[in-house]
Amino acid sequence: MVHRYSSALKIFIIPVVVTVFVFCQNSLAQTVKKKHHKKTVEIPAIAPAFKFTTVIIDAGHGGKDPGAHGSYSKEKNVALAIAKKLRRALGEQMPSLDAVMTRTTDEFIELHRRDRIASEHKGNLFISIHCNASPERVSDERGVLLLVYGYHRAGEQLEALRENSSIFIEKDYKEKYSGYGQNDAINTIVLSNFQQKYRKECIRFADLVNHEFKKEDGRHSLGVKEQGVLVLQQSTMPAVLVETGFINNPRDEDYLNSTEGQSEIVQSIVRAIKKYKESFED
Repeated sequence: MVHRYSSALKIFIIPVVVTVFVFCQNSLAQTVKKKHHKKTVEIPAIAPAFKFTTVIIDAGHGGKDPGAHGSYSKEKNVALAIAKKLRRALGEQMPSLDAVMTRTTDEFIELHRRDRIASEHKGNLFISIHCNASPERVSDERGVLLLVYGYHRAGEQLEALRENSSIFIEKDYKEKYSGYGQNDAINTIVLSNFQQKYRKECIRFADLVNHEFKKEDGRHSLGVKEQGVLVLQQSTMPAVLVETGFINNPRDEDYLNSTEGQSEIVQSIVRAIKKYKESFED
């Protein structure tokens, strides 16, 4: 009877022992495999470095929009002459840079089209060339002024009002520039978005240009100001408006129309662009 139970026990125990042994071996193998297995580490993709490749040159006004008047010249013509010289200078001194003009002839280009041209060419910097003017026919004021975008609805500055007046000769301007002239939430949202993206870069470049005008050319400067200029508001890149001088100041008008004066203005802007571009390459 004992022998029978012993035999039965052997028949039961042996398969169990074998099963346990195999299970333990497999578990051990898995443990060893995990221990020696090298975990794959995912290396995050490196974002491509920013490349400063394209400058948009905007000659203010044009065509049926003459801009400000001097005693013998119009802003639209002076701005175009300086803009063309700037493009030529960049082509000679910074050939790796693309210089795109919003207009190359005496034609009226709507403000929103200027910004569309800049966006289509993937510009990295928008430079709008203008001449300043004061309300009186002959001005005692003179010198350069750099404008970057900002709202001052309580008392919109003279320069912004004058530059924005171009929209009133555009067809359907109320639909294209809805919200302009109103102290509404839209303006706050636009300004907030602009400030987050480009404000510091606008001011940085404007300061560089202003420094070159004062240091190298000895020009009188009214500094860098933030104003609600629409051609800057709609820009999808850092944008600066350069008031190159007062066209209704006799001394400034002569300077703005002279070959020497235009060349000095252009070279100051080129030097500022070089320094601005180099700052991304350090």
